[in-house]
Amino acid sequence: MEHQGDSSSRTNAQLSKKVRRTMGHTVQVAVATLNQWAMDFQGNLERILLSISMAAARGATYRTGPELEVSGYSCEDHFHEPDTYMHCWEALVEIVQAPVAQGMLIDVGMPVQHRNVAYNCRVAFYNGRIVLIRPKMTMCDDGNYRETRWFSPWTKERQTEDYQLPRFVALALGQESVPIGDAVIATLDTCLGYEICEELWNPRSKHIDMSLAGVEIIVNGSGSYMQLRKAHITADLIRNASYKAGGAYLFSNMRGCDGQRVYFNGCSAVALNGSIIARGKQFALSEVEITVASFDLHDIRAYRGALRSRSSVAAYAPTYPRIQLQLELAASDRDHPGTPASSPLGEWVYHRPEEEIALGPACWLWDYLRRSGQGGFFLPLSGGVDSSSTAIIVHSMCRLVVQAIEQGDRQVRDDCRKILADQEYMPTSAAELCGRLLFTCYMGTENSSRETRQRAATLAGQIGSSHLDIGIDVAVSALLGIFQLATGMRPRFRAAGGCPRQNLALQNIQARTRMVLSYLFAQLMLWVRQRPGGLLVLGSANVDEALRGYMTKYDCSSADVNPIGGISKMDLRRFLAYAQVEFGLPIVAEIVAAPPTAELEPLVDGAIAQTDEEDMGLTYQELSEFGRLRKQAFCGPFSMFCKLAAAAMADGNRDPKQVAERVKHFFRCYAINRHKMTVLTPSYHAESYSPDDNRFDHRPFLYRANWTWQFRAIDTELELLAKHQARMEEERAKGGAAAAANQQQVSGSNATTEPLFFSGSAGGAGMTTATSAYQLVRQSSGLYLAGGVGGVSTGGGDGPGQLTVGLTKSHSSGGYSRMHSSVLGKIKDRTGVAV
Repeated sequence: MEHQGDSSSRTNAQLSKKVRRTMGHTVQVAVATLNQWAMDFQGNLERILLSISMAAARGATYRTGPELEVSGYSCEDHFHEPDTYMHCWEALVEIVQAPVAQGMLIDVGMPVQHRNVAYNCRVAFYNGRIVLIRPKMTMCDDGNYRETRWFSPWTKERQTEDYQLPRFVALALGQESVPIGDAVIATLDTCLGYEICEELWNPRSKHIDMSLAGVEIIVNGSGSYMQLRKAHITADLIRNASYKAGGAYLFSNMRGCDGQRVYFNGCSAVALNGSIIARGKQFALSEVEITVASFDLHDIRAYRGALRSRSSVAAYAPTYPRIQLQLELAASDRDHPGTPASSPLGEWVYHRPEEEIALGPACWLWDYLRRSGQGGFFLPLSGGVDSSSTAIIVHSMCRLVVQAIEQGDRQVRDDCRKILADQEYMPTSAAELCGRLLFTCYMGTENSSRETRQRAATLAGQIGSSHLDIGIDVAVSALLGIFQLATGMRPRFRAAGGCPRQNLALQNIQARTRMVLSYLFAQLMLWVRQRPGGLLVLGSANVDEALRGYMTKYDCSSADVNPIGGISKMDLRRFLAYAQVEFGLPIVAEIVAAPPTAELEPLVDGAIAQTDEEDMGLTYQELSEFGRLRKQAFCGPFSMFCKLAAAAMADGNRDPKQVAERVKHFFRCYAINRHKMTVLTPSYHAESYSPDDNRFDHRPFLYRANWTWQFRAIDTELELLAKHQARMEEERAKGGAAAAANQQQVSGSNATTEPLFFSGSAGGAGMTTATSAYQLVRQSSGLYLAGGVGGVSTGGGDGPGQLTVGLTKSHSSGGYSRMHSSVLGKIKDRTGVAV
C-alpha cells in the first residue's frame, strides 16, 4: 500500500517533468518599422494593425513599434489639443479589441494626459486588457527636437500610480484603471522593460538599472531622424547597451516623412549580448516592415552570470514595480519544436554618404508627393551641380518606385496610379516614369551659355524628364520697361558702366522672373498634358549657399520643397560622381567639372565671366568648415578664428591675417543675409550644420553686421600672434635651442611641454597652445576631407589621416581681396554696412 506522501511526491515529479517538457526558452519577437503620418489616425491605425498581423503570421509572441506611432511623431502643437488625445484613445481601443491582436503581448506609442500633464508613452496590452502605461522619463530638446514644448518627463523613479481610463475606453474594455509609471512587465518566463528614444542616448540610460533588476528584454520605441553619416550611431548604442547590460535590446524606429523636414531613419534592430541579430532597412518605400528575431533566454542568463562584477552589483540593486502577466513569451517545445535562435548578423554594412543622398531625399520626395495630392514635380534645370543633383534625386525616386512595384508592393503601385490619375498604369522603366513625374525647364537669358543649355538638355534626356528650353529675356525686359516708365531711368550691368546696386538688381530680376515662371508652368503643365492636378516646384539651393546667404530672396530658391537644401556642395559632388556610374549618366562628368556659376551677368566673348566662389569670396569647401564650426562646435567669430588660425599656422599654409579676413567676411555675410532663412524653402534635413531657421537653428535674423566687439577681439589676437611670430623669427635667426624646441611644437610635434600660444589674449577662448587648437580643429566632426569618388576629384573623402584645413584659395580667377567679394547677394565690391 502506497503512503500518501509518496503519491504526492510522484504526482509533483510527473507535473514537473511535464512542465520541463512543454515549457520552452526561445522567444520570438517582432519590431515594427512604420511610415506614419502626423494626425493621420486612420492610416496610422491601419499600418499598426498590419504590423501586428505580420508579426503574428511569423510566430512572434511580442510586438513593439516606434515612438508616438498612433498619432505620428510630428504633430507638434497639435499635442496641446485635447482632440489629439481623444483620437489616440479611440484608435487604441480598436487596436486592443482587434482579433489579430489577441494572444500576443503588444505595446504602441502614443501621447497620454495624466492629471492634466501630457506624457509621451508606451502603452502595453494583452488579450484585450491594457496592462501598463510607461511614460518617457528623458525628453529630447536638441537638433530638430522640442519635446518639452509638449510633454513633461515622468520623474517618479520606480513608482507607479493608477491612471483612470477615459470613460468610453473603460466601458469598451471593461477596465477602469491601469498602472502608469516607471514599472516593468513580468511574464511567467521572463521580464521586459522600456526605454523611449532619448533614454538610450542619455548618459544615465535606464537599461542599466533595469538589467540589474532582472529585466531580460529592453524595448525602445524611437523617432530618430536621418542625418548623413549618422546611421552607425544607433547600431553602436544598442549593441553596446546589450553588451554591457546583457540581454536582448529591441529597437523600433519610424521611417519616412511624417509631415516635417526630417526623414526618419528606419534601421530597426534587435541586439543580443553585444551582437546585432536582426535589423531592418534604412531606406525603403514600403509603409510597414517587420523585423523578427529569436533568442534563447538561457543565453541571456549564462552571459550575465559569467559577468561576476555585474552579479555583485545586481545583488543589491533596487527593484522595479512588476506588472505580473499569466503569459509565456517563450514558445513551448510542443507548439513550436525546433525554433532556431537568431545568429549574429556580422558586420553591419552602412550606406556611403553618396548613397544616403541618392536614397534618403528620394524616399522623402515620394512621401511628400503621394501625400500632397499633386501630380509630379517641376524643376528649373540650369545644368549646374545643384539643379542636376535635384533632378537625379527624382530619377532615383523613380528607380525606387519601379523596383518596389516589380517586387509586388501594392501600396506603391496604387500611390503611383493615384498620382498619375491612371488606374491601369504600370511603369516600364525609371526613365519612362520620370517622364510622367518630372518636368524640367532651362530658362535661358542672353547671359546664359551654350554649354549649360546643352548640359541641361542632355541630362534631361538621360534621366527621361519632360524638358523645355525657353528664353525669358522678353519677360525681364518687360519688367525693366515698367521700372523705366515709372522712373525714367534704366539700370545697367557693371560691364556697361552700372554701379553695384544696378548690377545686383539686374541679376536678381532674372532670378525672380524664373521663380514666377516656374509656378506658372507648374500649375499649367498637367493641364497641357490633359492630366488633373498640378506640380510641386522643386528648389535646388544647397546648405552652404543658405549658410552664406548666397541666393536671391524669392528666386528659384523659393519653391515648394527642396531635397538638397540640407546637403553641402562637397557632398553633392560626391553624389554626382556616384550617380554617374550607378545610374549610367555620362553627362554628369561634364556637370561636375564645370565651375559653379549663376550666369546672371553678361558673357565675355561668349564665355562665363562670373563664378559663384568668386562672387561669394569663399570656397564651398571653406563654407562647409565654417558651417560646422559655427553650429557643431558652437563657435562665435573669435573662437572660430582661434581654431582656424592655430591649425593654419601648424600646417604652415596660411597667414593668420588671411584667416581673420575670411572669418570676418563669413560672419558679415552671415549676418546681412540671415533674414533669408526666415523664408527658406522647406528642405530635406541631412546636414548637421544646417542654418534652417524653422527649427534646427534658432538664432536671430537681425544682427549688427560689423560684429564690433567680436572683430576687435580677433584684431587683438592677431597682434599677439604677430608678436609671437616675430619673436620666433628672431630666436630662429639666433639659432637658439629654445627657438628650435618652440618651432617643433608649433609644427605639431608630440612634445609634452608647450609655451602658451594665446596667453594674455583679450577675452580668452580656452585655446592655450597652437597644437591644442590644431587638434581641436582636426577632431571637429565632419571637417571636409581630401579624396575622390570613382576617379572623380570631389574634395571629399572619409578616410582617417586625410583631414585638411580648408583655407585655400579658389581655383576661380581674381583672388579674394575684400573688394572682389560680395556680401549682399551677388555684389562683388561691397564689404557690408554697419547696422
